[in-house]
Amino acid sequence: MSKKAINIRIDESLLGELDKYASELDRSRTYLIEKAVSSYFDTLDEMISDKRIDDIKSGKSEVYTLEEVARKLRLDV
Repeated sequence: MSKKAINIRIDESLLGELDKYASELDRSRTYLIEKAVSSYFDTLDEMISDKRIDDIKSGKSEVYTLEEVARKLRLDV
């Protein structure tokens, strides 16, 4: 897996906490940030799901059955 460098701005107190954890665990800042972001994806997935449900309930989005999609695309299901 290749990695790409990015620049972020982070509050000094948060950076201090990050450095304490990195030192205690003998890990790099990058390692801890990667783990934190990766763990947060589950929360983001839930937020997106909630938004999509709200969009359906409010009429902003529509739901179609598989049969409706197949019929529209003229597929044999």
